[in-house]
Amino acid sequence: MSEINVVPYIDVMLVLLVIFMVTAPLVTQGVKITLPQVPSKIIPSEQSEPIIVTVDSQGSLYVDVGESTETAITEEMLITRVAAIIKYRPGSQFLLRGDEAVDYGRVVRVMALIQGAGVESVGLITQSPR
Repeated sequence: MSEINVVPYIDVMLVLLVIFMVTAPLVTQGVKITLPQVPSKIIPSEQSEPIIVTVDSQGSLYVDVGESTETAITEEMLITRVAAIIKYRPGSQFLLRGDEAVDYGRVVRVMALIQGAGVESVGLITQSPR
């Protein structure tokens, strides 16, 4: 009678799980921007992670949902993606990050596009002053 001992396989699986849990937060991707530094309140977190729309210093738009989070999108693509997110994840929280060098009118236009796609409120991300 021979038996397979699965305990070593379970140990290896748990070690790999711990390794992936530790390294997953370190592998975040994003667009490098300089946030304006102003005092602000912390937004209470909801059950799902917020959708972050970024406007970089050249005025390019990025959405942190999907496969190509580091690829700039057009205004029409932004409206389409936001509408799709609202359809499949209603109640999602949207936050807007704008580089401090970008024109204020561009940030307001992006906010209007997001709201026009069906989002009730859009939050702004800032950095606390040092």
